[in-house]
Amino acid sequence: MITVLLVDDEPLVRSGLRAVLAGAGDIEVVGEAADGAEVPGLVARLHPSMVLMDVRMPGIDGISATRQLMAAAEPPRVLVVTTFENDEYVYAALRAGASGFLLKRARPEEIVQAVRTVAAGDSLLFPAAIRSLAHSFGDGEEAASIKRLSGREREVLRLMARGMSNAEIAGELFVAVETVKTHVGSVLGKLGARDRTQAVIRAYESGFVASSPH
Repeated sequence: MITVLLVDDEPLVRSGLRAVLAGAGDIEVVGEAADGAEVPGLVARLHPSMVLMDVRMPGIDGISATRQLMAAAEPPRVLVVTTFENDEYVYAALRAGASGFLLKRARPEEIVQAVRTVAAGDSLLFPAAIRSLAHSFGDGEEAASIKRLSGREREVLRLMARGMSNAEIAGELFVAVETVKTHVGSVLGKLGARDRTQAVIRAYESGFVASSPH
C-alpha cells in the first residue's frame, strides 16, 4: 500500500486528489495539510511513503518544506503538484529533493500512475521543459563525480535522462533488469544522488546530457 500525505492550500484540490487516489486500490491518503509548515510534524506522526506537495503556498512553500523533509534520515518521496510545468519553482523543488512532478490538470489515471511511478522509483517523472531549466542552471562543465562513471554507467545515465524505466533500459542494452538495477545503484552512489531524478538533474546541469529532448 502506498500511503500519501496531501499538501495544498486549496481544499478543493485536496478533496479532488483524495477522491481520485481513493479509487486506486493500492493508494491510501493518510492525511492532509494546507501549509508547508504543517508537513514535518505530520510526516513524523503519519509516516507516509509519499507527499503530494503543492509548490506555491502561503507561509512555508513546497520548496522549503521539501528541503526540510530531505534533511530527515528516511524522508518520504515527494511528488510536486503544480499548475505550470516549466515553473522555476518546480525545478527548485526537484533540486531540493522532490522525485517528480504532476500537473493539476492531469487526468485521474495519470495522477494514479504518477504516484505509482514515483513510489516504485524506477522511472523518471519530468518532461522536456524541466530538462531545459536544468541545463540553464548548470555551468556546462562535466562534474568530477560523473567522470568517475564507467562507460556502461554513462550509457545507463543517458537512458535514465530520456525517462526510460529499468525494464526499458534493459531492453535497450540487451541485459537483465537486475543488471540495470545494479548499474543504477552504482550511478546514484558515485553521484551522491538520493534517487534517479537527482542523478538526471546533475547530468543536465553538468552538460553531460544535452538539454534538447531525445
